[in-house]
Amino acid sequence: MGARETLIYLLRHGEVVLAETRRFIGHLDVPLSTRGERQSRAQAARLAGATLTAVVTSDLERARRTGEIVGAPHGLVPVVVPSLREMAMGRWDGLTAEQIQEREPAAFADWMARVGEFPFPEGESVADLLARAWPAFEAIVAAHEGEAVAVVAHGGTNRALLCAALGLPLARLLALGQDYGALSVLARIGARWELRRLNEHAVL
Repeated sequence: MGARETLIYLLRHGEVVLAETRRFIGHLDVPLSTRGERQSRAQAARLAGATLTAVVTSDLERARRTGEIVGAPHGLVPVVVPSLREMAMGRWDGLTAEQIQEREPAAFADWMARVGEFPFPEGESVADLLARAWPAFEAIVAAHEGEAVAVVAHGGTNRALLCAALGLPLARLLALGQDYGALSVLARIGARWELRRLNEHAVL
């Protein structure tokens, strides 16, 4: 008998207020926008036929709310895992790309040149993010072996998790799209990860 397949429905939370400003949100606890609520409901409808046994989310409101909406058709209340929260962007949290470029042009250029390595000033690097998020993700997978689980997190977090699962260098981070409200699907078969879907948008 072959290894049991574990399915992870990896979602980025829906669009948030402030989304249109190209703002670095990081650890800011902002709510979903009206469009973000609609995106979450569309993905919930899409996953209504999946046999989900759990919904796990980061502790930030935008992920928790998305998880509530996705879990509702299954009667599931999200399990909150703080280690899945977005990267800490330090003193850049809450600023727009334009503001950062104006205030710290050299650091901004450095970030653009080495996205996978650059530590946010007074915040985290992608390696720091992965060091806390990957063990949490592995624990979720181990606890739900052979089951289907929805994991709702963030753009940076999801990209880092996908890189780790697929054996990609963190420098490839931005090659893996993670748009607001989008769904990716990972399958774990034995010790091997397989990418089934990537960054599929909700149909509104």
